[in-house]
This record gives sequence, structure tokens and C-alpha cells, in this order.
Amino acid sequence: MTDHSAQPPADPAAAAATPGTPAAPVSDLHELRDIIRRFSGERDWLRFHTSKNLVMALSVEVAELMEHFQWLPTGAMHELDDAAREGIRHEMADVLVYLIQLADHTGVDLRSAVLEKMELNRRKYPVELARGNARKYDALAADATGGEAGPAR
Repeated sequence: MTDHSAQPPADPAAAAATPGTPAAPVSDLHELRDIIRRFSGERDWLRFHTSKNLVMALSVEVAELMEHFQWLPTGAMHELDDAAREGIRHEMADVLVYLIQLADHTGVDLRSAVLEKMELNRRKYPVELARGNARKYDALAADATGGEAGPAR
């Protein structure tokens, strides 16, 4: 097992900066990453943060988040009491913590990844085909060309 207790992976954005080039602004995600690194480092937990363990922990936290909505008619906010809303907020925080840790461990810049994925989604789901339509991109494309439509997503 690789020992990650010494130092977490470097920030890819900072590593990419060249001398004389202004550094990219520190995002809220970088601030959270640093807080999480410090918390885990102080407890000597970084050694346990393998990609496998982080993905599994992330999955567990998503399932715990889902539990708050299970058996509700729609999951609308008016169906939740204050305790459920607080639980949802805490589970969402746990999900984000593990996602940030996984990104840190694997060297993924989440902000850049989201921007890249949104651009890919813009191409897959053009406004003129996707507006008000919950169908998957391949079904939208089939609809546009008159081909066989796939199931709604």
C-alpha cells in the first residue's frame, strides 16, 4: 500500500503555473481540500485514503443521503421535517468531503472537470432538442433524425 501520510498529491493547477504567470485564484474547493487535508492529516488517516476506499466511502454516504428521501411521495422539501433537512445537509457534506478527497488523491481538478463535462453536455444536449425533455442524448439525436428513439432517462 502506498503511504500517503507524508504529503497528499500537489494541486495540479498550482503545479501547472509557470514562473512569472499569476497563480489561478484559490477556489472554494481548494480551500475545502486544504481543510480536509489538515483534518485527515492530523488524525493520520491519509494512509487509509486509497482510491478504492474513498469511492466506497463516497458510495456509502450517497446511500445515507438517499435514505432521507426513501418512501417519501416525491422528496419535495415540504415533505421533510427539520431533522431530516439537517440530516440531508450533513450527508451532502459527507458526500462532498469524500468527493474532494478522491479528487485530491487522484489529481483531478474538480472545477476543471465540471467545466469540461458541462461543455460535453452542451454538445450532447443542445438546447433546441433538450429543452423540457428528459430523454437521454441518444434518444434526442434519434428524434432529431427521425430514427429509433431510446427510452427516457
